[in-house]
Amino acid sequence: MKMKNITKLFAALLSIALFSGCAIHSGYMNNSASLSQANFNSVKKSISGSVYTTQVFGIGGLEKEAMVEEAKKEMLNENPLQPNQALANLTVNWKNSFYIVVIETKCTVTADVIEFN
Repeated sequence: MKMKNITKLFAALLSIALFSGCAIHSGYMNNSASLSQANFNSVKKSISGSVYTTQVFGIGGLEKEAMVEEAKKEMLNENPLQPNQALANLTVNWKNSFYIVVIETKCTVTADVIEFN
């Protein structure tokens, strides 16, 4: 009877380990337009685009530069810039989720749209 309980406990702990994970968030901000003078107006705030990749045993997914480019492309496809507009306060955020042999990575690019007078 004792061995049966130990087996159930081991199976429960193994199930928890297999189906749980952890995540790491990181990011950076880059000012991409020259805003030293008051010659602009804010048009849109916090437009964004995201891209996801999955790696199994470290195989698959995209390089970081490609992920940033794809997220930025998605952001601009949904919010095309008009003449005299530029991106400002550009941020790139990363979320890495780990599940035993699987790593999921999400890259989100966010920016404000400004228009120069």
